[in-house]
This record gives sequence, C-alpha cells and structure tokens, in this order.
Amino acid sequence: MSSPSQQHVHSASCGHRTVTHEGHVDYLTHGHLEHQEGGRITEHVIAVSAQNPVRCTPGYHDGHSADHHHGSACGHEAVPHGDHIDYLSAGHLHFPHGDHCDDHGALALN
Repeated sequence: MSSPSQQHVHSASCGHRTVTHEGHVDYLTHGHLEHQEGGRITEHVIAVSAQNPVRCTPGYHDGHSADHHHGSACGHEAVPHGDHIDYLSAGHLHFPHGDHCDDHGALALN
C-alpha cells in the first residue's frame, strides 16, 4: 500500500517520530506508520499482541488529565493499531472508550 507522503524521504533527521516495529524502524506521520526501504514506502500497523493488547482499562489516565478527549485535534499523534486508531501519550497507546481512555500498551519509540 502506498502512503500519502510517497515523495518524502524518511531519515534520522526528517522530523518524524521513529518507532521500532517488528525488527526495523518505522516513521509515524499524519496518522500513518510508514516503513521506507529500497526507495519505497509501505504502511504498517501495530499488531494487537501481548505488548499492545486491546483491553478496557477504566480509570487509566497516564500522561494527560482525566477530562482530555483524544481525537483528530487533541494534539497527540495518531497511531494505527489493529483495526482502529490509538493516540500516543506518555509513550503509550491510548484509545478513547466511553468516559475513559484505554491503555493499549507501550510503543517502542526511538
């Protein structure tokens, strides 16, 4: 799958957050997790796993206030996880769920 930023060349100095993912480095940009290799960019997704589960964790508010609501304009980076979007806050994947935020585990940031 091609990415919207196909013309951009990722590097250590490109300004995008880097994530260690499945033994390589991916770049987090505009809600996409991109892997660049051989001049081609492909989109990746953080898999649902023991490290990054999909679970309900009521009462979890690490990294932001309890009244903060994640969404497209919340200021946290969007991260594709399984079949949904999480938001990166304090190194963890947060998923808005009713009146609380679920912890979907830590992300391996570089």
